[in-house]
Amino acid sequence: MKYTSETRAFHLKTKSGDINRYCILTGDPGRTEEIAGHLQDAYHVCTNREFSIYNGNISYAGTGEKSSGMPVTVCSTGIGGPSAAIALEELVQCGADTFIRIGTCGGIAEKVIPGDNVIAQACVRQEGTSREYAPIEYPAAANFEITAALVRAAEQLGQRFHIGVIQSKDSFYGQHDTNRMPVSEELRAKWTAWKKLGVLASEMEAAALFTVSAALGVRCGAVLHTIWNQERYAAGKHDKESQDTTSGILCAIRALALTAERDRGENTLWTEKIQDSSYLN
Repeated sequence: MKYTSETRAFHLKTKSGDINRYCILTGDPGRTEEIAGHLQDAYHVCTNREFSIYNGNISYAGTGEKSSGMPVTVCSTGIGGPSAAIALEELVQCGADTFIRIGTCGGIAEKVIPGDNVIAQACVRQEGTSREYAPIEYPAAANFEITAALVRAAEQLGQRFHIGVIQSKDSFYGQHDTNRMPVSEELRAKWTAWKKLGVLASEMEAAALFTVSAALGVRCGAVLHTIWNQERYAAGKHDKESQDTTSGILCAIRALALTAERDRGENTLWTEKIQDSSYLN
């Protein structure tokens, strides 16, 4: 297919000019409005299928001018790798090149407590989408610049976080109702391997996003809010579930601002403004 500035993306229904260079991706379409609420002058672009899109600005503290902010697009990807890959492909067609996924996960390592953020350095490719982009030997790794920005943002915000390898899977119930699956023995054996290898958490989209972004030559990272940890529960640590993803959202927004600072070669502007809590409304 040949793309022009007037070609509308097949699934997103957007074209060049509708989408900003810097994007926040999230699985849940309902979360896009929440994320947009942390931006300045946010507005709804369109919704089609599982894809809900908003544009807004990360604003400088103490100003009300749209031109003083950094334009950002927020787009939902739906559940799993296939729809996430489609969203990324079509956002790139429309001009985007920098992405941060803010999603949720379940802890695997016992040190990961509900409420913690997990910054994904790389993913176990236990899903199918990435196999149609790269041989299985190729690692699903986050972009280093974006990962470094996420770590710096989490530190500035004083968040509790972990950085390392996560698992991306295709079946939610394959994890949470393993025993009834015909391949239960295989699933349990792999889960044991992930624990022994220090894998931090489990989710469903990052491996596809990291692999597709590598294939397209764009940047992608991910920060995930931990809802629960079944391994801690099995060990008798009955933590309260954490459903509020605000800390991950703020980390992603700040990391995009830090990335833009680095891209522009501006070593002070965003850093100075970012210390003021009003920066994120």
